[in-house]
Amino acid sequence: MSYAIIGSGAIGGALAKQFARSKIKAVIANRRGPASLKDAVQAFAPAVSTTEITDALNADVIILAVPFGATEEVAKLRSDWTGKIVVDATNAIEFPAFKPLDLGGRPSSQVVASQFKGAKVVKAFNTLPAAVLADEPRRSDGHRTIFVSGDHADANEQVASLATLLGFSPITLGRLAEGGLLQQFGGPLTMHSLIHQQA
Repeated sequence: MSYAIIGSGAIGGALAKQFARSKIKAVIANRRGPASLKDAVQAFAPAVSTTEITDALNADVIILAVPFGATEEVAKLRSDWTGKIVVDATNAIEFPAFKPLDLGGRPSSQVVASQFKGAKVVKAFNTLPAAVLADEPRRSDGHRTIFVSGDHADANEQVASLATLLGFSPITLGRLAEGGLLQQFGGPLTMHSLIHQQA
């Protein structure tokens, strides 16, 4: 499997750090181009490298680490997302109030899924603050948990496997209308850093 992180802010940087820590190859891209990431990515080499955003979208698994309002812009870069797993690591937040965006009761990841036609969208890596997400997930008493939700069991399994490779303990919650609601911003599972203790 090939992996791409779209977005180089706090969440994108935290994920790049985890890929580098686990020596898993990935590319990272933003709309400003590879030159803007050259210095930042040096710490993550050689596992993580930069590329043009259009090239990054050729990866099998594409992690959206952009603001929620920017997902549609990314989606428009391809006309067909069939065969891609798109990991929604975004949070639908209304600024400056810092409250959940009113989506009319729809899970935020269903909104994202409607933009990425043909993709299998999985909600993951969004519940932890960036500093915690970047921290070593393998603890002395267990592994930090990552929640996974999506409407396609095979895609959920692939993302859960990635979380395991990165050192996390994944918990699959089911479909976007169920688990996705629990883990989206404002849901009961956001901002909780849980440790799955080893038996």
